[in-house]
Amino acid sequence: MIIFPAIDLKGGQCVRLAEGDMNRATVYADDPAAQAALFAAAGATHLHVVDLDGAFAGDARNAAGVKAALAGFGSGRVQVGGGIRTAAHVDAWLAAGVWRVVMGTAALDNQDLVKGLAADHPCRIVVAVDARDGMVATRGWADVSTLPVADLARRFEDAGVAAVLFTDVGRDGLLKGVNLEATTALAAATSLPVIASGGVAGIADIHALNGRAGIEGVITGRALYDGRLDLAEAIRISGREAA
Repeated sequence: MIIFPAIDLKGGQCVRLAEGDMNRATVYADDPAAQAALFAAAGATHLHVVDLDGAFAGDARNAAGVKAALAGFGSGRVQVGGGIRTAAHVDAWLAAGVWRVVMGTAALDNQDLVKGLAADHPCRIVVAVDARDGMVATRGWADVSTLPVADLARRFEDAGVAAVLFTDVGRDGLLKGVNLEATTALAAATSLPVIASGGVAGIADIHALNGRAGIEGVITGRALYDGRLDLAEAIRISGREAA
């Protein structure tokens, strides 16, 4: 199982939000490159970076910060999300050296575009299915649809996407523990690998997810920054870093 330490960027700073609320941001670092380097030094080979301002604006707002994190992480694999809604956005990030691109709002609003990009870039596109009470949330989680997350995920089966990133918005940044029931239910409902996100509180969540069928990885942020989860230990327990 892949452990993805997270860098969420707001105004160029590394922050964590509570329940996706931009007004409830805690700043943890001012230097994305240095933070990425710390994660790499702890043994991480994968990194998850989000342009939070971009998620609300619909285009890149923290490009410099994302590129700094890329540089700081060295040879590791970086997946990037936040405001990526066009083919030009995807092409630009892949050209910049990003391993995988995460698309959420576009996956709901323009499925043909995302499927086309997945066909053009096999295993480089991740579909984000973010949920409030089981329904897909988009545009930085500000809008909630009437579409169940499993229904959206199934629409991208056999389209060439790399994985589904599932976030329980109601737990994100709150250290309540990962929503194991909803995450495993989604993994059972789709043939796509699932990346868990939202609420990781400590090593117990790593144990709970590790080895579960269909779970490719887990994203963790606040638990790392608050010192509740040791990244090196989480990577060791995960057993392997998937290729």
